[in-house]
Amino acid sequence: MTAVQCRMARAGLGFGVRDIAKLANVSPSTVARLEAGEDLMPRTVESIQRAFEAAGVEFTNGDAPGLRLRPQRRKKR
Repeated sequence: MTAVQCRMARAGLGFGVRDIAKLANVSPSTVARLEAGEDLMPRTVESIQRAFEAAGVEFTNGDAPGLRLRPQRRKKR
């Protein structure tokens, strides 16, 4: 996951830095450092990525890394 993908995922989900930090069990400053392009421990980046994936983000790779949001499932009434 790149810094740009992190920012895009947050925007797509409507999450703030604190929201994803809480889900990933990291500090908000850690998410901010990732988005600023700082190098983090691989396990930290993986934790943030897993939190995004659990929230419905699919990361794509290849020549142009990106992401897409999985369709939200509707709750039965």
